[in-house]
Amino acid sequence: MWVAECSGMSGVEELSREDLVRLVVEQVVELEALAARVASLEEENDRLRAALESRPPSAPPAPPCWVKANRPREGRTRKARKPRGEAFVREREEPTEVVVHFVEECPDCGRSLSGGWVHRRREVIDLPVMRYVVRDHVVLGRYCGVCHKNWVPKLDVSSEVLGQHRMSLRVMAVVAYLRTECRMPLAGVQHLLEGLYGLRISEGEIVGLSHEVAQLGQAEYEGLLSEIRSSGVVHADETGWREDGVNGYVWVFATPTAQLFLRDPSRASRVAREALGDEFDGILVSDFYSGYSPLMSEKQRCWVHLLRDLKALVESHPTSKNVASFVERARGLYDQAKAYREEQLGQAPSESTKVVNPLSRAAGVRARMRAKFEGALTKLARPHLKQAGDPCRVLAERMAKFASELLVFVEHPEVPPDNNRAERSLRAVVVARKVSGGTRSPKGSTTMSILRSLFGSWKLRGSDPLEACQRLVATPAI
Repeated sequence: MWVAECSGMSGVEELSREDLVRLVVEQVVELEALAARVASLEEENDRLRAALESRPPSAPPAPPCWVKANRPREGRTRKARKPRGEAFVREREEPTEVVVHFVEECPDCGRSLSGGWVHRRREVIDLPVMRYVVRDHVVLGRYCGVCHKNWVPKLDVSSEVLGQHRMSLRVMAVVAYLRTECRMPLAGVQHLLEGLYGLRISEGEIVGLSHEVAQLGQAEYEGLLSEIRSSGVVHADETGWREDGVNGYVWVFATPTAQLFLRDPSRASRVAREALGDEFDGILVSDFYSGYSPLMSEKQRCWVHLLRDLKALVESHPTSKNVASFVERARGLYDQAKAYREEQLGQAPSESTKVVNPLSRAAGVRARMRAKFEGALTKLARPHLKQAGDPCRVLAERMAKFASELLVFVEHPEVPPDNNRAERSLRAVVVARKVSGGTRSPKGSTTMSILRSLFGSWKLRGSDPLEACQRLVATPAI
C-alpha cells in the first residue's frame, strides 16, 4: 500500500500536496469499506437473532438415573384449599420477662406524661446465652475445743453426679440424647456444647458418658426384652451395621409401646429365636426373609413387599395382558381382605370390655374367611406355577408358599398386613449408620442397642426422651 511505502518518512511536513491528497482519498475509501462491513455484520446478527427467537426451546437434558424424575405438570389440577375452622398459629406464651415502652414527655410541648393504656403487644422468643456452671463443693473441717476432735461433714453429691465423674447427671443425659435421639456424631456434640454453653469436652469423654448411661439403662433394656417376648404381636426386621469395619446386622423387634434393638454378626434365624425365646406364642410380622421361617410362632408376611414386587412386574412387562390381569386380581384380593379387616376392627368392642375368646362365634367366622381368602390366593397362583417362561411364576410361587402366612390379619384384625412398624423403627438406625458408618467395638454396639431401644420406647409411650433419660440417670441417687 502506498501509505506503507510512505511510513518511513520523517513526518507529514515532508509530503507534497499531491501525496497528501492521495493519502486522504485512500483513507476515505478504507472508511467506506469498513462501514459496509459493519452494516453487513449487523444485518447477519439481526438475522441470527430472529432465527434463534423463532426456534422452539430445546428439551432439558435427561437427569441422572439416581435423580427422581419431575412430576408432569400437564393435566394436573390443584385441589382447592379447604377453609380452616380455626387458625393453627403459635399461641402466645407466658412471658418470662416484660419490657414496657412508653413516652416520658410530650414531643410537642414537653409536658411529663404518666399512666397510659396497653396499646399493643409484641412477643419475641429468644434463647438465653449462658455458660456452663462449675459447682465447687468445698468441704471444711472444724475443730471442737470442748471435745478436742476434728469434725468433717460427709459429702453427698449423688443427686448431682454419678460416682467420681466430673460431668453432672444432666450433662450425661444431654450427651446421650444428642448421640441417640438427634443422631449427632461426636464432633457435632462437641461443637454444640461448646457453641451454646462454652463447654469443651473430648470425644473420649462423650463415648464414656454414653457407656455409663447405657449401663444404667441395662435393667430397663431387659424389661423391654421381657415385654417383647410376652406381646401378642411383634414386628421384626434387620439391617446392616458394621462393627470395627466388620459387617454385621442390627435387629429390631417392635410393638406399639416398645422397641428392642440388638447387634449381631449373623443374620441367621438363631438371632430371632434367641431374642424372642422358645416360649414366644404371639404372631410375628416380618418380610419374606427365610431367616424367620424356622420360628415356630404364627407369622404374618408383609404385603407391602409383595405389592411393591407386583408393581415392578407390571412396569417391566407393560404390554403383557397376562401380567396385568394377574397383578390386578392379586391387588383386588388384598383390597377385599383389608376391607374385611377394617370392618372387623370397627365392630370390635373397646379394650376395657373386650373378652379374648378364640372359640367365640366372631373368631370362627374370621377363621373361615381367612381360609376362603387363602384358597382364592392359591387358586390365583396355581396356573402360573408350572409354565416355563411365565413372568408371573416367581411371585406366584411366593404366593403359594406363603399363602397361610399372608392372610393372618383376616383372622386376627389386631395384626396389620404390613411390617411398617419395624421398618420405621429402623430408619433412625439407618440414618445413624450413614452418619457414623457403624461402631468401633462390641461395647459400642451394645451401648448403641440399649440407648436406641430406650429412646425409641420412651417416644412410643409419649414421654419426653430427654426428661426420661434424666430420670434414668438420676434413679441411682434416689
